[in-house]
Amino acid sequence: MPVATKRKLSTAEERREAAIQAASKVFAERGFHGTPTMEIAREAGISQAYLFRLFPTKAELFAAVVERCMRRLHDDFAEAAREAKAKGEPVPAAMGAAYRRLLQDRQQLLNELHSHAAAASEPAIRDVLRRGWEDIYDLVASESGASPEEIRRFFAIGMLMNVMVAIDAPGLDADWARALTAGDKDL
Repeated sequence: MPVATKRKLSTAEERREAAIQAASKVFAERGFHGTPTMEIAREAGISQAYLFRLFPTKAELFAAVVERCMRRLHDDFAEAAREAKAKGEPVPAAMGAAYRRLLQDRQQLLNELHSHAAAASEPAIRDVLRRGWEDIYDLVASESGASPEEIRRFFAIGMLMNVMVAIDAPGLDADWARALTAGDKDL
């Protein structure tokens, strides 16, 4: 007679985490508006009904993905600042290098780009992005000691980096691509 094995049930928190991880993958591939929730549920190994129990709307699920992206960015910047200070190195340069490394994660990059597009039409996503940018701005300002103009330039270069990596400009043999990616050899 076969021995009965006890089935371990996932907790709601474990399923929520699985849903966010699955959503992050699928949203990166297809964007907010192009992603059916059924595909996310399938990727997470849960029913669509259960997905909506965890996240009542697709916007709330995408907001959780965006919040995770912004948290990762914040945490990477904080770690870079801590390491730079310990070594006596410039904090803005360390944060810039951390961002260049982060841009190598295609899923992170695509979710960042999709979040900006979705924020234009989805208030929940816009709110998460605003809070995330505020936290990151505060971190950069407090850790770097940079002036408002220097901080603005830091963020402007970061946005330019997003676009250049997204269109694979660093891989192009063209004057405009070389000019816009100059100084970003890690891209």
